[in-house]
Amino acid sequence: MRTTAKIEELDIYVWEGKADIVDRVARCMASFDVEVIRADDIAISPERTALRPSLAIISVSVIDSGALILRDWQAAHGIPVVWVGAAPREHDPATYPSEYSHILPLDFTCAELRGMVMTLVLQMRAHSAKTHESDAMIANSECMQTLLHEVDTFADCETSVLVHGETGVGKERIAQLLHEKHSRYGQGPFVAVNCGAIPDGLFESLFFGHSKGSFTGAVVAHKGYFEQADGGTLFLDEIGDLPLYQQVKLLRVLEDSAVTRIGSATPVKLDFRLVAATNRHLPQLVKDGTFRADLYYRLAVIELKIPSLEERGAVDKIAIFKAFIAQIVGAERLSALPDLPYWLADAVADTYFPGNVRELRNLAERIGVTVRQIGAWDAARLQRLLALARTTQPVPAESAAEVLVDRSKWDMAERNRVLAALDANGWRRQDTALYLGISRKVLWEKMRKYQIFDEEPETRESE
Repeated sequence: MRTTAKIEELDIYVWEGKADIVDRVARCMASFDVEVIRADDIAISPERTALRPSLAIISVSVIDSGALILRDWQAAHGIPVVWVGAAPREHDPATYPSEYSHILPLDFTCAELRGMVMTLVLQMRAHSAKTHESDAMIANSECMQTLLHEVDTFADCETSVLVHGETGVGKERIAQLLHEKHSRYGQGPFVAVNCGAIPDGLFESLFFGHSKGSFTGAVVAHKGYFEQADGGTLFLDEIGDLPLYQQVKLLRVLEDSAVTRIGSATPVKLDFRLVAATNRHLPQLVKDGTFRADLYYRLAVIELKIPSLEERGAVDKIAIFKAFIAQIVGAERLSALPDLPYWLADAVADTYFPGNVRELRNLAERIGVTVRQIGAWDAARLQRLLALARTTQPVPAESAAEVLVDRSKWDMAERNRVLAALDANGWRRQDTALYLGISRKVLWEKMRKYQIFDEEPETRESE
């Protein structure tokens, strides 16, 4: 039996216990771009499993040893598990936890292992594609449409891009769009790395990779992030958190377009596009001496600024909230409910989200789960969730007076936006509400809140 589909960019964690299967797995998968990792004596990083497709192969002998708390481990790492044991291959709950259905015999052949791995890889790809499809970019506001126009303009360039934006605005999603729209690099991998989560002492191994036998535990060769991104896009999030000594090494790779693995003397030529992102003001970091000027100029060939959720306004807030609710509740259950209540849409539009889309999604998840379970828009329950979300919002480092000034500026911007919409629609309430993506009642409440008065309300209302 031959596996004709392509297996690449995959980590396989093996908990062998008493089964002695690590070397067998490594031999069977040697012809694929797969890293086999002996997991019995290491702590697996959830950050790493989030970056690379991963699965686990676990001997049932590990269960008896007490070395693995199965449910907690799987919940923490969220990757598929293949069980290996000498027992018959039926789903015996005494041997295999009932929630796992992927089982191999102890004397598995390479063909059986490859077939199982390919099945799981295809399932992971399908899940990833479904998640990506449901995470489509919503851009009804003018500022977001302008941003997406910029993305379209520069997507096919091969130069570096620096993306600015507050925490939670969707910097990685913009980086993915830049990747997908590139005619050449879009066909390659998209490798996302959070520079603020790189453990001390592991920068070289994670970014540069290592050769087999270069240090204790290096049982197989490992491609670093630079090599993994070859032919595609390397996305470095929170680039402003990278220490100076690591910035030097990153700059050298960008200048040479090559990387040398730990334990090797042979440089590997690379061809990838770099997209970096930060929520910090890099020019100020350059002035402070904590960020290299030469690296900044290398990164900021093209700069894109993602607007905050408040800058995007109510039209995007409500649309994003509705999309999250539909995803969480489910289309079938949602269709059986009345439309989203006007008071809920209004509350979302008027809530300040310091964490931007990420925080809005958290609120939508709380509300969506509640609605899905009780099957109704329970006003009392949902208003408590809204009140809780507002009282638990983090307080910025600035003084309370500065926060009030910032909120006042946001209120003024919202007032001006409503006025502009009214002018654009001849002060017709229904047309203006549709234009803003809100209900007519919400528009009336906004006009009262921001003290927007019409000289001839009865006449214009009748038009």
